Amino acid sequence: MPKKVKGNLIGAWAFLIGVILAVIIGLFSLESNLALGILVVLGVIVGVLNVGDEDVKSFLLAGAVLVIVSYMGASALGAIPILGSILNSLLVLFVPATIIVALKAVFSIAKS
Repeated sequence: MPKKVKGNLIGAWAFLIGVILAVIIGLFSLESNLALGILVVLGVIVGVLNVGDEDVKSFLLAGAVLVIVSYMGASALGAIPILGSILNSLLVLFVPATIIVALKAVFSIAKS
């Protein structure tokens, strides 16, 4: 039981740090390979550690909405480079997390 609590804590911190880092990267146009790679790693950590079996449906719905809105918003708000950059950075964080949780859901369905 304590291991799950520790994993949730790490996942929660990864999520918080990832969102803050995505906003900072977007605000200051720091979209280097290293910065985006860190966001991808944080997204994977969030997907693996932060979402329990009871939260999968909610996370997938929210994650799908975030991915779609971030993509469409970055395209629509391309005239405002800072907003487009922030949304692209959030996209880099949420796509891996959503993919990981979706794969976990598919494996869970396949097991039952």
